[in-house]
Amino acid sequence: MVRFTTDQKVYIKILYWGMGGSGKTTIVDTLYRLTKEDDKDIKPTGELTKISMESGSTLYFDRGIFQSTKQRKVFYHVYTVAGQSRFSPLRKKIFKGTDGVIFTIDSQTHFFEDNIESLKELKNVTRGKLIKEIPLIVMLNKQDLTEVIGEEDVKQVLKDEKLWYEPNNELYIWNPILYKTCALWDKKRNIYRSFNECARRTVLYQIYGDGSAPIGIDYSQFSEDLQKI
Repeated sequence: MVRFTTDQKVYIKILYWGMGGSGKTTIVDTLYRLTKEDDKDIKPTGELTKISMESGSTLYFDRGIFQSTKQRKVFYHVYTVAGQSRFSPLRKKIFKGTDGVIFTIDSQTHFFEDNIESLKELKNVTRGKLIKEIPLIVMLNKQDLTEVIGEEDVKQVLKDEKLWYEPNNELYIWNPILYKTCALWDKKRNIYRSFNECARRTVLYQIYGDGSAPIGIDYSQFSEDLQKI
């Protein structure tokens, strides 16, 4: 949950979750470089923390801390999880205290089922809190490759897992936004946008929903507040 300190600082935890090799570490690397070199609404504080295997795959987790440039007392703790199946118990520990999730898909079509299994595990770990209490953003990563999974295929999976709501449902406005992304620096696409939307939603959940998805309010009414976050 969002944490407040006695000196009025706010700490928000955002977690990148996805199958092994989906590009989570590269995404955070690119996010770090983007926000360090360009004029964005967040800036990194210090260096990224990485615990990886010799192959470069994440062994435990990656972690970075980013500070809002508009609200100087707001900080984002950004984590990735190790995607390999044997690290399932560790993923559950790292998930604890998460405020927003960015589900990272390896868009190569031959990994379609692996992505679904990763999503099901995430759904199980969150115990029904996705979207309702924890904002969910989806990244279709590696869209620079050929034979990639499309948005409609992912949307159908979300519907099958009851993570997508129809227009007559009060949670419809909080459906996950699907971003087609590429994490490689020279081909970067939607890396900052996807993070920024997840960060905004975590704040809106806190301000208007007391930690849950705000209900009965037109999302368009948030536009002015979104510009301030």
